[in-house]
Amino acid sequence: MASLRQLEYLVTIVDEGSFTRAAELLHVSQPALSHQVRALERDYGGALLERLPRSVRLTAMGRAMLPHARAALADAERARCAARQASGLEVGELQVATLYSMSLGVLPPALRAWHRSHPGVQIRLFEHRHADELADAMLAGQADLGIGPPPPDWRGPTRSLGIEPFVVVLSADDPAGCAAAGRIDLATLADRDWVHFAPGNGLADVLDQACAAAGFQPRAAVRTEQTAAAPVLAAAGLGPALVPANIIPSHFDGLVLQPRPSVSRPVAAYTRAAPDPLATAFIATLAEEAALLPAHVRARILSTEPVR
Repeated sequence: MASLRQLEYLVTIVDEGSFTRAAELLHVSQPALSHQVRALERDYGGALLERLPRSVRLTAMGRAMLPHARAALADAERARCAARQASGLEVGELQVATLYSMSLGVLPPALRAWHRSHPGVQIRLFEHRHADELADAMLAGQADLGIGPPPPDWRGPTRSLGIEPFVVVLSADDPAGCAAAGRIDLATLADRDWVHFAPGNGLADVLDQACAAAGFQPRAAVRTEQTAAAPVLAAAGLGPALVPANIIPSHFDGLVLQPRPSVSRPVAAYTRAAPDPLATAFIATLAEEAALLPAHVRARILSTEPVR
């Protein structure tokens, strides 16, 4: 039977891509680390890692085992926190998995309200690029709750937080934007080069699908890994961007317009099992505070002139 220490060794080696770096991080000797991995492989009847000259990679058996190893370690950490909380040694920690765009837009108002009402409870965020990655991480036990588009066929409890609208961002002097009355047809931007997102970022899928519905495939002027960079690049004149409305800062130089047809996605908080009281309280705060369309963005959309 694998020990938690052996599972921690395996996960760290995979995450670091090296026995040497994993041994340094874990503060053990490399021979001791290798010995424990070999013992784990003997217990499970086959190789879990393939040793390459400059790195390591998981075998088929290792790939099958890794999500369960991560889940076991996450469960053990939650058990430790619960025991220490019960003994009065710490107040507690809530682990939240979400998308990068959600941590920029949906979460900040809720986190601010949560910190005021629960100053002793730490929030640990795990951020992901794509909703599918987020759902997989939640299935593997990474966090207490996930915040993002509700996964298809999710079997655990789910609470809707509403619909997150997307907006088109253009430079303040863009002729098409200046001629619009708060709304712009995506089809009129078919010949533009867009501020796009890097492959693997879920927002790239949102843009591609929205443009496909409007009858064209967007060309990329630039692709960014950073969600917050997209509206800034669009405002600088590199091309239109399609972004969640709630990531637009209150002081912003670009034009912000509603796309036609409208683009949106549902947002929910979801857990694997019935949430504990701490998670339930945080979900309630989310439902009350989550700003899916902030007032300053709503005001900008009603005007054809950028607000300075």
